[in-house]
Amino acid sequence: MPDTSDHRYERRVAGKNIVYFDLETQRSFGDVGGFSQKAKMGISIAVTYSTARGTYEIYGESEMDQLAKDLLSADLVVGWNHLQFDYPVLQPYVFHTLAEQTINLDMMLELETILGFRLKLDSVASASLGTGKTADGLDALRWWQEHKKSGNFAPLRKIAEYCAYDVKVTKCVHEFALANGFLKYDDKSGRCAEVAVNWA
Repeated sequence: MPDTSDHRYERRVAGKNIVYFDLETQRSFGDVGGFSQKAKMGISIAVTYSTARGTYEIYGESEMDQLAKDLLSADLVVGWNHLQFDYPVLQPYVFHTLAEQTINLDMMLELETILGFRLKLDSVASASLGTGKTADGLDALRWWQEHKKSGNFAPLRKIAEYCAYDVKVTKCVHEFALANGFLKYDDKSGRCAEVAVNWA
């Protein structure tokens, strides 16, 4: 993980409330009829980390108004494909048009603009930080079904832990980029490559 005591990083975030954000869904694209039906996917768990608060917050499906307030209070919302995925999934739950009323850095879309293709968070995190995701979205969907069938909250805790770890990885990737001015990723041939970024 990057050293967040790096003074270059501290200068860039001083006084800012950066909110890192991710969510997990109840249903897959196949369940709802494809990518265009994201609004029907439902939310199982969402997680944020606020630099002003210094803590992670976990939100259940009934707490989406509180999640929206957390995002709207941010000086910057940072995510990975949150503009084209997470916000559309969240939008049916909240009154605010989040993409228009928040300032956002979608790192995946920014890198796509530079490179011309999309990268997975795991590819960038593994190459830049030496660590990656602990599970994948299919695991989270399975855990949600287990929770719904059994009423047991243990699978829900697994989703929360997985989502919180993704938020931590997103945060660390952003911090690495701010401190170093570049990110590493595994290219299509499996070799490690670098891309310069300026997200000050």
